[in-house]
Amino acid sequence: MDAVELTTVVYVPREEVFEFLLDFPGYARYSEYLETVEEFGAGGEGTEYELTFAWWKLSYTARSRVTDVAEPTRIEWRLTKDLDAGGFWEVTDADAPEGHEEASRVRFRAEFHPDSANEDAISLPRFVSWDWLLDKVKPKIQSEAERVVRRAVRDLEGTDRPIDLEITASPDSV
Repeated sequence: MDAVELTTVVYVPREEVFEFLLDFPGYARYSEYLETVEEFGAGGEGTEYELTFAWWKLSYTARSRVTDVAEPTRIEWRLTKDLDAGGFWEVTDADAPEGHEEASRVRFRAEFHPDSANEDAISLPRFVSWDWLLDKVKPKIQSEAERVVRRAVRDLEGTDRPIDLEITASPDSV
C-alpha cells in the first residue's frame, strides 16, 4: 500500500478548521488538477462526490464517499470505483505560538493500492503504458496534496505565510 500524509498547524480553532474541511466541493479552488466536484448528499457521512481530474491529455472522474464523520476531529473517506483508496482528515488542538490565541494540528492521509487500479477506467493515448502513467502520477499526488493544504491554510487564516508542512510518503517512490 502506498500512502501520502501531510501535517501542519493552522492558527484557528479546531471547530473552524473542521467546518472548512467538510466543505469538500470547495477543494476544487485549491487544486491544479481537480476541475469539478459534484456533491450527492448533505455533506456529512454517506455523502458521495464525483471528482473530475484533468492532467496532460487525460481526464478522469473519481467517485468517493464520506465513510465516517467524528465532529470536530475526523473525516474519513473512501473511493468507490476503479482504485482501492481511502484516507482521512484529522484535526486536533495544538499549542498556539506567541501572538496567536488558538491553533489546530491538521493531518491529511491518503492510502492507495496502485495495483488495484482498473486499467480500463482511463483511455490512454497510443504508446502510453499503464506503468508509465503510474510513475508520473504518484509524485503528482504528493505535490497536489501539498498545494491544497497550503492554499487551504491561507484561506483559513486570511493571510499568506510560510507554513511548516511535514510530509511522509511510503513507499519512498511516492
